[in-house]
Amino acid sequence: MYDVLDSHSVLEVLRPVEDPELRKSLVELNMIRNVKIDGGKVSFTLVLTTPACPLREFIVEDCKKAVKKLSGVTDVSIEVTAETPQQKSLPDRTGISGVKNIIAVSSGKGGVGKSTVAVNVAVALAQTGAKVGLLDADIYGPNDPTMLGLADAQITVRSSETGDILEPAFNHGVKLVSMGFLIDRDQPVIWRGPMLNGVIRQFLYQVQWGELDYLIVDMPPGTGDAQLTLTQAVPMAGAVIVTTPQTVALLDSRKGLRMFQQMNVPVLGIVENMSYFIPPDQPDKQYDIFGSGGGSKTAAELGVPLLGCVPLEISTRVGGDSGVPIVVGDPDSASAKALTAIALTIAGKVSVAALT
Repeated sequence: MYDVLDSHSVLEVLRPVEDPELRKSLVELNMIRNVKIDGGKVSFTLVLTTPACPLREFIVEDCKKAVKKLSGVTDVSIEVTAETPQQKSLPDRTGISGVKNIIAVSSGKGGVGKSTVAVNVAVALAQTGAKVGLLDADIYGPNDPTMLGLADAQITVRSSETGDILEPAFNHGVKLVSMGFLIDRDQPVIWRGPMLNGVIRQFLYQVQWGELDYLIVDMPPGTGDAQLTLTQAVPMAGAVIVTTPQTVALLDSRKGLRMFQQMNVPVLGIVENMSYFIPPDQPDKQYDIFGSGGGSKTAAELGVPLLGCVPLEISTRVGGDSGVPIVVGDPDSASAKALTAIALTIAGKVSVAALT
């Protein structure tokens, strides 16, 4: 088709190759850069829309196949990088400087493993090379420091012209801010709504987050002041609803989902946690302790995706208690694989929403 092997012919054969999620040409999206020819060796840079791209290997293989069709090509070398797009801004909400995408992880009721999902999703995204922060907005029950191995961390507060600035703690590739750093372990937080609203805004705007691809916000359960403060303060890339398969959890999750929709926050999907129990001495068996199929049924009824189902394993609880999230401590477990897949799916959906 092309008699001359040059950068133009390489771009032309790559033009039909599309991003599978955006359904647009990689060339037209400016995702193919720095094309170089050295004899029969072709090299270029593939710039993905997220370091956590779930279809990375699929895209790379399609690019290689396309270029190898050119006459004279003996080798194809692809450097893969990523530029996470910025979520869309809103005129009535104030973004956080340097933070590209804000994602809420919420639930209708407590006890469904929302913090476990938030922490592991944050760490899984960081493992891909993304810059990730975690804001523990569960002011009354801040558990993220323990689950991220930062229970004894000391955060620094420094003065600036605009007020006090908090330096987040850091572990497992994730920056963390939590009320747990500011109070004694056994001290209850007995606050009315206005005080809670104030500290959440401080965690949003008076923290040295730096450059982040994703800020995961671990919300308290329910549809109260914290949810309202967050959705009215910042533009959000989306919300993830965590539930278990049992009816009482699903009933409350529907309310939480509808709340985000009413506040014009995109719902990225539902995570069904504790989908089934895997006994450690019989890993080939599973028991539906909390029922089965509730997450997929609810997702279908409400017209949102089911992001994934996470089994209940003892190692998940051990990881949370010891401060080593299961995606780090037991990455080959069924739970870790499910949580990692969910994180990649979330990242993909956020990028698609930002670019369409």
